[in-house]
Amino acid sequence: MLLLDSLYINNGGGKVLLDYLVERLEQSNREVFYLFDERCKKEFQQIPKTRKLFLKASLWNRYWFYRKHRGLFSKIFCFGNIPPLTKQKCQVITYFHQLLYLKNPFNIYIKENTSLKRFFSLLFRQLFLKSLSGNSNKWFVQLPSLKIELSDKYEININNVDLMPFYPSIPKDGNSYERIQNAYLYVSGGSPHKNHQLLINAFCRFYDKKKEGKLTLTIPDNFSDLCDLIKEKQDKGYPINNIGFVKRENLYKSYQTHEYLIYPSLAESFGLGIVEAIEHGCKVIGADLKYMHDVCIPSLIFNPYKEDELIKVFERSLDKDVKTTHLNIKNRINEVLKLLS
Repeated sequence: MLLLDSLYINNGGGKVLLDYLVERLEQSNREVFYLFDERCKKEFQQIPKTRKLFLKASLWNRYWFYRKHRGLFSKIFCFGNIPPLTKQKCQVITYFHQLLYLKNPFNIYIKENTSLKRFFSLLFRQLFLKSLSGNSNKWFVQLPSLKIELSDKYEININNVDLMPFYPSIPKDGNSYERIQNAYLYVSGGSPHKNHQLLINAFCRFYDKKKEGKLTLTIPDNFSDLCDLIKEKQDKGYPINNIGFVKRENLYKSYQTHEYLIYPSLAESFGLGIVEAIEHGCKVIGADLKYMHDVCIPSLIFNPYKEDELIKVFERSLDKDVKTTHLNIKNRINEVLKLLS
């Protein structure tokens, strides 16, 4: 029996991938037991109670789960960065997708002016992961750069780190839409590393010069500072539309009606929105960072730390000869399922 341990996954891109993985595992008729975060308790109703358990995400609960079910599983897939807390007799595969575990805590403390509490928390997590790294026989990652960084930082044999990106496509909704020229879309929450402030300021300065374009954002209401900034710009006449949080299945129209996806994020372990946009015909204006070049060959690139560079790229995007974006990765879900069998 396969164990899918997703105890730390309950939202965001990780949850999108988890839902897809569970769906495909259930379709495959494999014998699987699922360990879920209790915050997902209202979901996964299609799975019989005998094959799932919801727990509060904690080290203690996870430790006791493995202790109680020792020897029951023939293979374990940890879908949340952290291998089991004890060595297992069966094969263990760990899916790694958390960039914080790769960052230098000292750099974060100094450059980002973070608190000592956050510094020690991150340092402890990284030391903890290093102490457990030997409990996983194999690691899956989503991007080539992550493969190298994970291997280097935690001294994991690079032959034990496999590139296994997988993702669900957004289905068509049956309608046809007109793609609007010089329309820019950024599908993202409002976390600081998503770099919205630089994007908004650059777009407004670009609009002052060219009187062209419109910008669509998907920032939830709980990011009040960003929402206030957008309202301030809207009141001044700038064509910025914040449509708030949009369910993934409802994003098809947004991708179909915009010429460009613009992606200024400073850090991504994958960038699912980039893949989705390319699959639905958007050109990508991307940050000149490793994750972007791993995922695609963007139509235009810019330094995401320099507002003036982004303004120049906005201006360049008005030209009619901007090249199409090409996707560099493919969905390897079938290979993942085969390795989990």
